[in-house]
Amino acid sequence: MIHRIFVLMWKEFLELRRDPRLFGLIIVAPVVQLGVLGYAATTDVHHVPIVVVDGDRSPSSRQLIGQFSGSTYFDIVAEASAPHDVDNFLATGKAWLAVVVPTGFGDALMGKGDAAKLHVQLLADGSDANSSGLALAYASAVVSQFNQVRAAESGITALPLDGRVRVWFNPQLESRDFMIPGVIALLLLVVTANLSSMAIVREREIGTLEQLNVTPLSRWELIIGKMLPYSVIGFLDVLLVVAVAVFWFEIPLRGSVPLLLAGSIAYLLSTLGLGLLSSSLSSTQQQAMMTTTFFFMLPMIYLSGFIFPIENMPTVIQWFTYLIPLRYFLVIVRGIFLKGIGWDILWPQFVALTAWGLIVISLAAARTSKRA
Repeated sequence: MIHRIFVLMWKEFLELRRDPRLFGLIIVAPVVQLGVLGYAATTDVHHVPIVVVDGDRSPSSRQLIGQFSGSTYFDIVAEASAPHDVDNFLATGKAWLAVVVPTGFGDALMGKGDAAKLHVQLLADGSDANSSGLALAYASAVVSQFNQVRAAESGITALPLDGRVRVWFNPQLESRDFMIPGVIALLLLVVTANLSSMAIVREREIGTLEQLNVTPLSRWELIIGKMLPYSVIGFLDVLLVVAVAVFWFEIPLRGSVPLLLAGSIAYLLSTLGLGLLSSSLSSTQQQAMMTTTFFFMLPMIYLSGFIFPIENMPTVIQWFTYLIPLRYFLVIVRGIFLKGIGWDILWPQFVALTAWGLIVISLAAARTSKRA
């Protein structure tokens, strides 16, 4: 049996070598995609374009506006003379945020004027809710810092409660540290599932599947022989993308490297099995790739927690996410990279991935036309 599987593996490697384009898909594409997505997949907001309306023209208002201009999070792109003038900047996207300082702000701050003027209006473009929310949070922090500076200058006693914040695992709150491990999981899914989805259907298209049917290979030997070459390729991709994440993007790898590789193997078992199942269900390579992409990959991306938090989904959808293997690997890869957690915490994800992989490979074997 081992000899038959080895011969089938060698045949697969020879077929892969005949197609030079596959080298780019297997080796170059994951590295290039991680390089591009590593810079693009971030929710951090820097250099937010803002428009300022200084209706007071006092030293206090200029000091507040100076807080915004001195921050790395904001770029003042224009100064408007009246609040209604900011509409055009927000509508055209020239500014994401407008800061409106009312007339009498300085006097109210000194306790000499109308206390109702003691406010700063922040107007945000809500079409991009995530970016606008972050920009508003940054702006609120700038205003809070201004209040603290003014209180210190005026000798005002602050409240006795001192809230001190400490962030674990990602002290700088860099979204890239969270996103890139997820991008690694996504790239492995795309590359390995698409490659293995062509394994059986390619034999059917070129007319060699009948030749395999008359060999002594059993269904399981056929599936294993088809899967192992892509397992080797997928493992090489794991090493490549992890190296790029650690050495190029400097993502901290706080956990066990062997445990990460073991989790990747369990994950590859699922992705390759998924591709083989698609291949056994399809009549052409194009159909296999479309089946893999539209019926498996897209739901996995949306429901795995890669983009949208699972906790924010309806309860029924949250139950459905337990059928998504990408969900479990995201917990593994992000936990090992950022938190350094080990087997004692991650073993349920390993069990779920392994079970998912064995089930889908069994379905692929049952779907093959090869006799048992």
